[in-house]
Amino acid sequence: MRSKLKARLNWLNIVMGITAIFLIGVLAVGAYNTITSAKYSLDQWENLMISGVARGSIYALIALGYTLVYGVLRMINFAHSEVFMSGPFTAYFIASALNESGFLNASPLSTVISLVIIMAVSMLVSLVIAVGLERIAYRPLRNAPRLVPLITAIGASFFLLYTFRGLYGSGVFRYPQIDLLQGSFTLLGVTITYTQALVIVAAFALMAVLYMFVMRTKAGKAMRAVSEDKPTASLMGINIDRSIVVTFILGGAAAGAAGFFYAMIFGQVSFAMGFVPGLKAFTAAVLGGIGSIPGAFIGGILLGLIEALFPNLILDGLGIPAPNQLADGVGFAVLVLVLIFRPSGILGERLTSAKA
Repeated sequence: MRSKLKARLNWLNIVMGITAIFLIGVLAVGAYNTITSAKYSLDQWENLMISGVARGSIYALIALGYTLVYGVLRMINFAHSEVFMSGPFTAYFIASALNESGFLNASPLSTVISLVIIMAVSMLVSLVIAVGLERIAYRPLRNAPRLVPLITAIGASFFLLYTFRGLYGSGVFRYPQIDLLQGSFTLLGVTITYTQALVIVAAFALMAVLYMFVMRTKAGKAMRAVSEDKPTASLMGINIDRSIVVTFILGGAAAGAAGFFYAMIFGQVSFAMGFVPGLKAFTAAVLGGIGSIPGAFIGGILLGLIEALFPNLILDGLGIPAPNQLADGVGFAVLVLVLIFRPSGILGERLTSAKA
């Protein structure tokens, strides 16, 4: 029996190896055709990379929520996409009110104050929704089989989705234009818009702050202890419920910030805006190594760059029409390939790791 199983595994490894070689060959052919054709200029590649990093920064912040919750509770919070949606969708009405009053673009100082208010509202709403989910939907099921919280999370996702549709409507709402963020500048020969610079710098800063919080503060150490062993952490005097709530607070706040940055980049919000970015953020978390905070960051940036560069670099070189329309498919193909060839992700670490 063991010999038959071993033979099947060997054949499986051979098939996967041949598949990997074939895929690498196809990618190489596409990249070679694109590069030799010189269809895209260096400026275009630079713009695509900056766009990919900005988009990846948003994925990384959303992925942080998946990673933190999984690291502590060992569950995938599929309602996190609606946590991401709730903040910027609610903050839209604050932004609209500030714009109608004339305060939003009255002066550079008023614009900065307005942006801080809008971002704070977005983070606060997402934070409250995340904590509410933990208290109402997840805490009573903490000792239930893993499938039960997973189904509950999917149900909570649909509940939030259609609750916000009922509250705010099913239309697409356009964020007001921020005059201070119009235009671009050049850094080391690369043209960057002010919006992209804001998103990249702020997202990197937030990721660094959250990482230091988890690694250096007493509350962060308690979270990692709960992730490692809940009964032992409780015996050591750690409040398990409080640590889990802190986890959802951090994940919710990060999702709200990501939603604000998403609204700044794409300029619009709707009740369904969280579905695709939420799935991509989950892909980023798996790509980097779900349960690892640096993994969420690395996975998000990599996925953003892959989505920005792959269609033009590979698909266009293979002669596929309208390659940019396949960017979403590329992102989900990455998820499938990671689950096949390296299911633990790039880092494959847990929140409890010393490097997490």
